[in-house]
Amino acid sequence: MMAITKTDLAWQQDLGARLQAHRLNQNLSQAELAAATGLARKTITNLETGHGGTLLTLIAVLRGLGLLAQLEAFIPAPGPSPIQLVKLAGKQRRGATGRRKPADALGEPPPKPWTWGPNT
Repeated sequence: MMAITKTDLAWQQDLGARLQAHRLNQNLSQAELAAATGLARKTITNLETGHGGTLLTLIAVLRGLGLLAQLEAFIPAPGPSPIQLVKLAGKQRRGATGRRKPADALGEPPPKPWTWGPNT
């Protein structure tokens, strides 16, 4: 079955089966995982069989199985869109401007004071 055509219930059952497989690969019983996560064994059973659970339950089970880092791959943090990158391109700093030196330190004569009338 293709992922796009899966129902929400099918996803729930599939994720539960995957969690169960990870638990069994680590040779943990449901009771041991429940004790490690602070959840009830029945909660672990419900999650693994696709009969419901909360996001907090899923996070606790992932933590108990040492799979919490998988959440980063599950829904990665969004970066800026291409349009945002174009808009920000001219505004990104490329380096520090440094302190401005006085004109006399650059070997240039100081500017003449401004006056009304023709410059002489």
